[in-house]
Amino acid sequence: MSQTDSKAPEAATPREETASRLPRRKPRRKTVRILLIAFGVLVLAVGIPYYIRAMSHESTDDAFIEAHVVPMSPRVAGHVARVLVDDNQDVKAGDLLVEIDPRDYQAALDAAMAAENTAKAAVAEAQAQAAASQSRLDQAQADLVSQRAALAQSKADVAQAQAMQTRDAEDLTRTRDMARKGAVSPQQLDHAVAAQAMSAAELTASERRVDTQSAKIVQAQAAIKAASDTLRQANAQVQARKASLEKAAAETEQARLNLSYTRIVAPCDGHVTRKSVEPGAYVQVGQGLFSLVRSDVWVVANFKETQLTDMKPGQPVEIEVDTYPGVTFHGHVDSIQRGTGARFSLLPPENATGNFVKVVQRVPVKIVFDKDDNTGRYLLTPGMSTVPEVDISAAGTAQPKTRASASTGAAAQ
Repeated sequence: MSQTDSKAPEAATPREETASRLPRRKPRRKTVRILLIAFGVLVLAVGIPYYIRAMSHESTDDAFIEAHVVPMSPRVAGHVARVLVDDNQDVKAGDLLVEIDPRDYQAALDAAMAAENTAKAAVAEAQAQAAASQSRLDQAQADLVSQRAALAQSKADVAQAQAMQTRDAEDLTRTRDMARKGAVSPQQLDHAVAAQAMSAAELTASERRVDTQSAKIVQAQAAIKAASDTLRQANAQVQARKASLEKAAAETEQARLNLSYTRIVAPCDGHVTRKSVEPGAYVQVGQGLFSLVRSDVWVVANFKETQLTDMKPGQPVEIEVDTYPGVTFHGHVDSIQRGTGARFSLLPPENATGNFVKVVQRVPVKIVFDKDDNTGRYLLTPGMSTVPEVDISAAGTAQPKTRASASTGAAAQ
């Protein structure tokens, strides 16, 4: 009896344990439901805003910072006298960067200036000769006018002498008739003969003077022609000397420019990169010395063509740069390139032959930073990777950039 009693409690123990476990399942299931509901609420709370943002924004990680890179090269050849910059140095527009030995170009300028002065003296001499020729022409023309006046006077004298000779001849005829009749004395006849001879001689002299004046007019006309030819030659000489002077002046200006080109200055604000020049080196025209990276930067983002449906210039953009995690820059869409990146590649794809596989194309989009953004506090250089996110729900401008707006934007930068 005692053994049976001792076994009964041992058989009842598992059932008691099972009975004790059954009531505990309900609180655990309730906890699981609460956790599932909380997880669902969390998913909705995070997923809905993410979905809404994803529907109103387009982003890509195929984006890089770009800037104007100005290759600096000499415009004249020579030995480098001084290099005034180092790698990664900031420079301002007008700063002297490199100086080439100017002595050869200074000598060339001096020679050109001397040649120009000689050409100026030659022009002055030619102009003086032209002025003298003009004076001789004026004198010859004045002589011709005077000779023509004298010829006119001589012709008038001939007419007067002819009238007097005709009158004296008639008087002589009458006097002779009267002398035969004894009406006049022999002395009166002699006076009439003498008067007639004198008027005939005066007529002959007047006619000779006319011939002389005519010859002088011919000489004056010949002198005018000679003076005109001389003046024409002198003026041609003046023009030739002026052309030589202009050539000498142009050579002087070119020599002056070549001398100024020995001083290589910064065309804009920027940063010196890839310096490959040292003092004493001989450089050729167009040889690359270093590059100047301008301070103004922008982002070129290669969006998929399917992302451009609602993208327009002017839409705001949030930009993250891999170099500065957690920092968000702000900008806006400036323009969208008219052509995909593959279309402007060195070897564009040829789809007219062979098998065709459709590939989603990417289109470069230029994004500029807002002026009030603190981009100056951070080092932003060309080639840095970025992740821009465009708010395509914004209105934007939707107008393509015109020539006037492009020049205005360039001036603003």
